[in-house]
Amino acid sequence: MSDHQFLSSYFARYREALLDTDVSSQLIQLKELMTATHAAHRKTIIVGNGGSAAIASHCTVDFTKNARIRCVNFNESGLITCLANDYGYEYWIEKALESYVDVGDLLVLISSSGKSSNMIRAAEYAIHQNLMLVTFTGFAPDNALKIRGKLNFWVDSHAYNIVEMTHQIWLLAVCDLIIGKAEYPAS
Repeated sequence: MSDHQFLSSYFARYREALLDTDVSSQLIQLKELMTATHAAHRKTIIVGNGGSAAIASHCTVDFTKNARIRCVNFNESGLITCLANDYGYEYWIEKALESYVDVGDLLVLISSSGKSSNMIRAAEYAIHQNLMLVTFTGFAPDNALKIRGKLNFWVDSHAYNIVEMTHQIWLLAVCDLIIGKAEYPAS
């Protein structure tokens, strides 16, 4: 396969994930959940591992700064390593939630595969605490994280880059939906 053929196929898969899958209703639902959470003086918590953690960081800043929706993430290395060291990596998100979640908060978990044990434990904690759980996953349509969510975004792909970037675009679309425009100054 030539480089041109590879890129043609690659971008066709992005196009399919982004444009051929209509998630408009779910995006509007997430906007409504986030604005209702904010109106109730609660926060949105967005958590991911690896590339999804980077997406969580980017999106929490944009929601907080640009859309004026209070969002937090757990990407502080001291927090992660302390909780993972003391309780085990599969428990660190659950332990962070125990420390930082308040009744009425909204939890968004991002996992490309939907099978990371720390995400599943966090989802179980959210269910037990009666938190609204939103999931962003890919890979298998019946993955363990997705089946636990109340509102689910799923990308029909096994390619990490396609899944992760689609998640980021969808989340930032909600941010822009809250703001009411896609082009605005940085300050």
